[in-house]
Amino acid sequence: MNFTRWSARLPGTQRRAAGRTGRGSVPAARGEYEQRPDPDPDPDPEPVTDVPALEDLSLREILGGLPALVALLYGPEHRVAYVNDAYAAAFGPRRLGATAAASCPELAELGLFPLLDQVLRSGKPRTVKSRKVQVRGRQKDQAREHGKEQTAKGQTAKGQAAKGQAAKGQGREQTDAGAQEGSYTVTCTPVDCQGSGGVLVFAADVTDHAEAADRLRTSERGHRRTAVTLQRSLLPQELEQPDDLRVAATYQPGGEDAAVGGDWYDVITLGAGRTALVIGDVMGRGVRAAAVMGQLRTAVRAYARLDLPPHEVLQLLDGLAAEIDASQIATCVYAVHDPNEGRLVYASAGHLPILVRAEDGSVQRAADPTGPPLGTGGWLHSSGSIPLPPGSTAVLYTDGLVERRGEDIDEGVASLERALSGAKGSPQVVCDRLIRSQGVTADHDDDVAVLVLQHPSRTGPDAELFHNAALDLLGGIEAAPRARAFAMGVLASWRFPVELRDLGVLATSELVANSLQHGTPPMRLRLRRTDRRLIIEVTDGDDHLPRRRRAEPADEAGRGISIVATIASSWGSRRTPGGGKAVWCEFALPH
Repeated sequence: MNFTRWSARLPGTQRRAAGRTGRGSVPAARGEYEQRPDPDPDPDPEPVTDVPALEDLSLREILGGLPALVALLYGPEHRVAYVNDAYAAAFGPRRLGATAAASCPELAELGLFPLLDQVLRSGKPRTVKSRKVQVRGRQKDQAREHGKEQTAKGQTAKGQAAKGQAAKGQGREQTDAGAQEGSYTVTCTPVDCQGSGGVLVFAADVTDHAEAADRLRTSERGHRRTAVTLQRSLLPQELEQPDDLRVAATYQPGGEDAAVGGDWYDVITLGAGRTALVIGDVMGRGVRAAAVMGQLRTAVRAYARLDLPPHEVLQLLDGLAAEIDASQIATCVYAVHDPNEGRLVYASAGHLPILVRAEDGSVQRAADPTGPPLGTGGWLHSSGSIPLPPGSTAVLYTDGLVERRGEDIDEGVASLERALSGAKGSPQVVCDRLIRSQGVTADHDDDVAVLVLQHPSRTGPDAELFHNAALDLLGGIEAAPRARAFAMGVLASWRFPVELRDLGVLATSELVANSLQHGTPPMRLRLRRTDRRLIIEVTDGDDHLPRRRRAEPADEAGRGISIVATIASSWGSRRTPGGGKAVWCEFALPH
């Protein structure tokens, strides 16, 4: 085989050779650039060593000294015409004339045989990137060092070929040293091999790059796991389950990077059967957004304990968000459910609307009021309400569930409404169905948080565990004995133990007496039982909240709230929306 004749057909060979020797055909118009005098000539220039012309070297000498792996195959059966020393060092010597299928299993492992056929048929080069193959032990590294040493020493092509033969012999001696995996980028180029079609296989070792990329991906996965763990640790580990509601939530981090978002949700029991529900989203991604989210979630729980109206909670959060980080803003919905009213009272700071599905499948979208996001300041938030009757389901969610690139977000909300109208089952089942319906997968590009609450419609034995009774406190001090008698009759009808009935009547007496002495009409006593607790609540028209204090031995008053706090499981007070206050206490029912 005449490699010298074939080497002349390498594209660009003559042009590069002419550039080195100065014998190329350069147009006269371009020659003037070579004649331009040097602005800073070297007074003692070193002599220029003659560089051999490329035509004086055989292709075998050139390819033999390359650190890359080179193989020449010819004919439709891809018979081996030549492999260079680096190839032999990596995979062992190959018998010339044998088919590649029989003598080159590494080409099959690289998946190159279909590619070789395509190159022969089309006459166009093809490249595959970073494919892995087993190489012979340390020969991969030796072949790489072999090329580096010869390049550094500036040896002639003949010397490089001879050293390649030595490396090949050394590779034969270490065949049994074991195999290791290497990665190669392979280019298959069509050539004319002695009048028949051939393919030149050129494989560049990219093992170091592939290993570095694998290490980087492993490191990124580790960072992502850490970030997701941080994000999840800032979310509720276990949702509180109110007496009157069934609640479930789902959080799914977005994308494959470590930059988790700031989505959060929470369920907070407020006492007297009331429940606060919150969902929010800190703009941006990364640990900073998650840290801001954690601070806001903690603040929401603290403000919720004050039992403030939803808009006042958001007002406090707005100022806090600006203090935490003026560059971070967040959207949030804070809602409160009162089983006595059958409604969700809510306030929104730039968040998406709450959706409520009625028992018949119709879906209602919570209307305004909606203020700007938290952290913007200068806005007075207000509260709104939406019915939540028995049998209905409400959904609170972040924008990752409905926002898609190239689509209006209202279309996403409308799509979620359609999915919710047909979503039945437990709250967790509804969560999963809504996420699937919106096409949210593991590689979704944004975090998603969904909070679903159901107000179940109870019938049969379950309905017997939930009762309400109320009495308007009319008149003066004579209302106190009427309240005690009412409480005694109601608690007896609910078949409570005698001890619990006595404690309930005592708590009723103290709360009513406190309201009669310090409150103003209208006054009302409400008793409520659930499957887990007895709730006693007294409302009046005065908005001064009582507080527990230590009464001196000589004091004739001031012990009512202390008595209630001592005998009850918990107690509290709050201002009511229309003015006035409510004071309540709870007793845990025996199992």
